[in-house]
Amino acid sequence: MTARNDTPLVVAGQEFQSRLLVGTGKYKDMDETREAIEASGAEIVTVAVRRSNLGQNPDEPNLLEVLPPSKYTILPNTAGCYTAEDAVRTCRLARELLDGHDLVKLEVLGDEKTLFPDITATLEAAELLIKDGFKVMVYTNDDPIIAKRLEDMGCVAVMPLAAPIGSGLGIRNPFNILTIIENANVPILVDAGVGTASDAAIAMELGCDGVLMNTAIAAAQNPVLMASAMKKAIEAGREAFLAGRMPRKRYASASSPIDGTFF
Repeated sequence: MTARNDTPLVVAGQEFQSRLLVGTGKYKDMDETREAIEASGAEIVTVAVRRSNLGQNPDEPNLLEVLPPSKYTILPNTAGCYTAEDAVRTCRLARELLDGHDLVKLEVLGDEKTLFPDITATLEAAELLIKDGFKVMVYTNDDPIIAKRLEDMGCVAVMPLAAPIGSGLGIRNPFNILTIIENANVPILVDAGVGTASDAAIAMELGCDGVLMNTAIAAAQNPVLMASAMKKAIEAGREAFLAGRMPRKRYASASSPIDGTFF
């Protein structure tokens, strides 16, 4: 549902009513995956090509049977890639498996412990993919300079981390995220680090165009219920941003001023 007085999220010319994007990893089974994603209301579902069966293994369950492309926009991602070459190869494989689908999420990781992005390799891969006709949504750190450079290269969305992938720490540097938003002409979506509904709401209150999450839902004690909570948090945070919060003040301000009262 689109918030009052709002416009849809537009990525690469395509409109979406939901500003929550979700992943498909870490669920206990396909049924839980389907139920949680349905509860989230998400329209864009990201899939790790190197870890999911999209038809390349005909004898195994196909994720697309649970999450059909007729219902969801499938966003192949390059999770698990540590070089630009691997990331580009993975995107090309996804394009073959998905009949020419060209919208991808690029992530090139720097090391296995932190899963922070390798920015040099990310820039290299983004340039190659854009030249090859891909529409690139790119995972990056929360550096405003790099975020702007990725936009200027032609990425259709920039996705700065809020905290390390899977950490659940929430938004650690809201001021950098805010600076990225203020300087952007493409959608800015927080990617990684969200732990609970309040984290998602804060991201939206800052003015993010959306939030992508996986572990925050899949690792919850009740993933389906958490997915529903995240849906509401995204909507509430977006409405709060559009409404414009009151200014912060050091001292009290009475809800019912005494001026003009009768004694």
